[in-house]
Amino acid sequence: MVTVSDEAAEKIRLLNEAEGGGDQRGLRMAVIGGGCSGFSYKLEFAEGPIEMDMVIESNGVRIFVDPKSSLYLNGVTLAFEDGLMGSGFQVVNPNARTTCGCGESFSI
Repeated sequence: MVTVSDEAAEKIRLLNEAEGGGDQRGLRMAVIGGGCSGFSYKLEFAEGPIEMDMVIESNGVRIFVDPKSSLYLNGVTLAFEDGLMGSGFQVVNPNARTTCGCGESFSI
């Protein structure tokens, strides 16, 4: 379903600790309508899964995905890049036909 890279997992753990997150807390990963290509990714911490969520454990990190978003997130990798031109999370989605220039939206 969703794979979390080593770098992304470490960054998620650091951010969760900085916010005082507990053991049940995880990262909610969703796909929402919008952006210049049609769909955008949404990442936020959640205290736990809600009803019908898929709970994925990858690289020691818990990811919560709602059923609708799971249709678009199958096979994706959540990566973290830290470079001279900026840093941030990147979603590598092999299902996306097109992505926008900023890489934050996609279409299928």
